[in-house]
Amino acid sequence: MKATYMFGPGDVRIIDAPDPALKDSTDALVRIVRACVCGSDLHPYHGMNETPEGVSMGHEFIGVVEALGSDVRTLAVGDLVIAPFAFSDGTCEFCTEGLYTSCVHGGFWDMPGMGGGQAEAIRVPFADGTLVKVPGVDENSPLLTSLLTLSDVYGTGWHAAHRAGVTAGDTVAVIGDGAVGLLAVLSAKQLGAERIILMGRHKARTDLGIEFGATDVVAERGEEGIAKVRELTGGFGARKVLEAVGHMPAYEQAYKIVRPGGVISRVGVPQYENAPVGFASLFGGNITLTGGPAPVRGYIERLMPAILSGSVNPGRVFDRTVGLDGVPEAYRAMDDREALKVMITF
Repeated sequence: MKATYMFGPGDVRIIDAPDPALKDSTDALVRIVRACVCGSDLHPYHGMNETPEGVSMGHEFIGVVEALGSDVRTLAVGDLVIAPFAFSDGTCEFCTEGLYTSCVHGGFWDMPGMGGGQAEAIRVPFADGTLVKVPGVDENSPLLTSLLTLSDVYGTGWHAAHRAGVTAGDTVAVIGDGAVGLLAVLSAKQLGAERIILMGRHKARTDLGIEFGATDVVAERGEEGIAKVRELTGGFGARKVLEAVGHMPAYEQAYKIVRPGGVISRVGVPQYENAPVGFASLFGGNITLTGGPAPVRGYIERLMPAILSGSVNPGRVFDRTVGLDGVPEAYRAMDDREALKVMITF
């Protein structure tokens, strides 16, 4: 089959890879019908070590079940399914608490020995715990574009707002106008936020953010942007800050715009190990820091009905579509900010 592999910084190739096969009785084989490139895929695109054997890429996909292990009980061949960006058994202590990304037996698609989702097919472990069947929708439905966001970016945006405790009447600041940031805006709006300040400087993206529910846009960066948010919030800052970037300047921006007693929720994959938590950052203002890798498996069934009914359209974050052979160009376009998020069709 054809699959996307990365061999070094900027070196993305479509190669012939072995066809996946059932390995365990709890596996499913899935033919992928939609996938996409994630902003987090750009981190290795910039800085991974040269790897002669390459690394399979992709963790967001929708597909059709082609074969099942003998112990799979909740799925059938032919089902259209959504795969979250982490696989999980659905039964361990953490899964039963809704923390699927900490599953004792689970993991992520980019682990050694796992296939990536930017490919024609994939083996899915713990199929009952991992995959979510989409009722009444086939692989040709236009709803697939929005359903694809449930594999990561919509669930991650929701996680940011949910972990921050966004509720009716809140003032929320969202840092980052990428797909996750925009869907954090949508999620904050769905949870009842009254004022949503989107910090971003790409007009096409922030315009979409306004359509998703942002009431204010702050295009300024650094100290100027911080001052603008404080001005908009009466000098005190936002009660809830959703950080959807993952770089240190975004984290610093977050603790400088949060209101005393407020919450910072981080879902941008941190590209740093050490961050300030002392008196001048978190301690002095009694700030709560939360967030982490979104357990999107726990959100898919909650968020799916609004997509199926057409009342929300998170798929609008996709502004370019390519076939599998176009994936290397998709990485370049997203890295150069020519595309917000690229969908892959098969």
